[in-house]
Amino acid sequence: MDSQPEPLPAAPSGTVTGGQLPPPSAPGAFPEAPQNPQVAAASPTAPAAAPPANAPDVTKNGMLGSWNTSVGGSSCQVFLSLTKFGNASRGGSRGCAGDMQKMRSWDVQGKQVVMFDESGNQIASVYSSGANRFDGQTTSGQSISLSR
Repeated sequence: MDSQPEPLPAAPSGTVTGGQLPPPSAPGAFPEAPQNPQVAAASPTAPAAAPPANAPDVTKNGMLGSWNTSVGGSSCQVFLSLTKFGNASRGGSRGCAGDMQKMRSWDVQGKQVVMFDESGNQIASVYSSGANRFDGQTTSGQSISLSR
């Protein structure tokens, strides 16, 4: 015997009204958009130490791939890609401790490579110090180097 369930009663719906929205509080002013941490703008939380004046220029394409990383004496790996993540490019780490275990994105700013956590907070910056070598520090003050 096939029995069908009884249909549900229609849900009540409110009335739709039309009208003009109020103007913004000031010409061209709009409320702040809510921030999603996954796409938050990459903005540094601490000023990065300036690279030496003779530091070579850095390009995003030159940074792509896997880097052997030393942070405060411990070794780990950092991976850099061109996939967008907020206003930066996606990155990640394996086996890193401290600030670098939170690394999720990176960007080139001037002669520096700046790394960010998931919320877009700066966690480290490095500059080119030789062929396939970058040195700098984390925002907590640990020395960091990338090489391959």
